[in-house]
Amino acid sequence: MIVSFGTYDAVKHPRVGIVIDGLRERGEDVRELNHPLGFSTAERVRMLKQPWRLPGLAWRMLICWIALRRDARALLRSGAVPEAVLVGYMGHFDVLLARRLFRRSTIVLDHLIFAGDTAQDRGARGLRVRLLRGLDSRALSAADVVLVDTVEHLEMLPDRAKGVHVPVGARAEWFDARRAAAPEQDGPVSLIFFGLFTPLQGAPTIARALRRAHEDGASFRATIVGTGQDYDEARASAGDVPGITWLDWVEAHELPALVARHDVCMGVFGTSEKALRVVPNKVYEGAAAGCAIVTGDTAPQRAAFGDAALYAKPGDADALSRVIAELAATPARVAAARAAAAEVAESFRAGDVVVPLLERLRASGVRR
Repeated sequence: MIVSFGTYDAVKHPRVGIVIDGLRERGEDVRELNHPLGFSTAERVRMLKQPWRLPGLAWRMLICWIALRRDARALLRSGAVPEAVLVGYMGHFDVLLARRLFRRSTIVLDHLIFAGDTAQDRGARGLRVRLLRGLDSRALSAADVVLVDTVEHLEMLPDRAKGVHVPVGARAEWFDARRAAAPEQDGPVSLIFFGLFTPLQGAPTIARALRRAHEDGASFRATIVGTGQDYDEARASAGDVPGITWLDWVEAHELPALVARHDVCMGVFGTSEKALRVVPNKVYEGAAAGCAIVTGDTAPQRAAFGDAALYAKPGDADALSRVIAELAATPARVAAARAAAAEVAESFRAGDVVVPLLERLRASGVRR
């Protein structure tokens, strides 16, 4: 038995849901002990950058931990001892509790983000970054196995022997959305970007590229979903380009179908060190939904998608506008790019991405 444990929210942050789905598809008995904290990633990072907000985080975490401790003790009293405990995404604190409660189990931390790295990417500096890096260190020390999403993140681990490279992948509803999507309609190429408008994502670069492609005569329609730190700059950068629809919010269960109705899914184009180390969830999800992928030309993204995606230099709006113009002018190129991305996406289904984790657990004697 494997226990999935923590204050994660698999709707807001699908990574842990993908791992759980994959383990179950591979025949594992996965039981969830989960009490979501109720804060988004952006809210958590805001609290870390604005310390006066931390009491609210601490109070909510205490409530969740009391419930998690109760559930864990009930499970152990029943005689069930999990062979492994998977601590979900953003589990920097949860892994410390898991280590105390499940002393006889292998503790697996899904360390999708480094707290110090993420806070620095979003503008934090100095003491706060050092404290968060200390939190990263404590969390990593408490785990027996650490899941990371790219080789670049694997190289950041103090003890690389603990690390297992597990790509983010996509949940089944994204693949289902591709099959359910309505037949393509004639008209201009359609593009979509969705995200939290963090610096990593490079939304202003996308907006400038759309404006320049329009000024050069490209015909397209675009949907931009979300709000966040760089939203105002992106909106201003796009100007009054026609054919762009701005949506502040789309419910998680509606997003796959919306993305599947577009030809192209835009990835990330940030220039920070963190941006150069990630493959964003939207790239996997867009490919699963049947979109062509256009994203930043970085080593991890090329390693994941190879020639099945189209690339532009991070931060280079002119380079990105040329890619958009090429797709707008060449329907056959769009169709080929969609097919290529969909084919690669098949290797990122949940049941496939968890194979390295299961191999590690078997090698360590946890699974047979």
